[in-house]
Amino acid sequence: MRIALGADEAAFELKEALIEHVRELGFEVVDFGTYNAEPVLYPDVAVRVAQAISAGEVERGVLVCGTGIGVAISANKVRGIRAAQAHDTYSAAKARSSNDAQVVTLGARVVGPELAKSIVAVFLGADFGGGASADKVARIADYEREFFRDAPNN
Repeated sequence: MRIALGADEAAFELKEALIEHVRELGFEVVDFGTYNAEPVLYPDVAVRVAQAISAGEVERGVLVCGTGIGVAISANKVRGIRAAQAHDTYSAAKARSSNDAQVVTLGARVVGPELAKSIVAVFLGADFGGGASADKVARIADYEREFFRDAPNN
């Protein structure tokens, strides 16, 4: 499975640690930046990761900024993307198993590197369970089609 990783400057160091960890877990990594500690606009990084997932270039994504909030909001602007912020392994598991999220977002100023690695491992190891959650995820897609009917593709 190909995994996209991206971060802003606040989370550059954590992203680098997560890249190594994701590779150790046996996944192929595609690094969408940032590539140093110089300031960047996190929406640009988040949207590139989300678009890569939407286009089928990668299967899942991990986005990191200071809080994990901004990259989640940004990634969720891309049609068909479900990005979920997680600060614990339970939330990461539920993001996949109940919400079929393709992206997990983390806050480098909120979680430490070891917890971040655990969150990412759980997220990448979980699958969508369907069941009662399938109708809820389908309803999200219904609303997305309704609200973006006349909007150009992202």
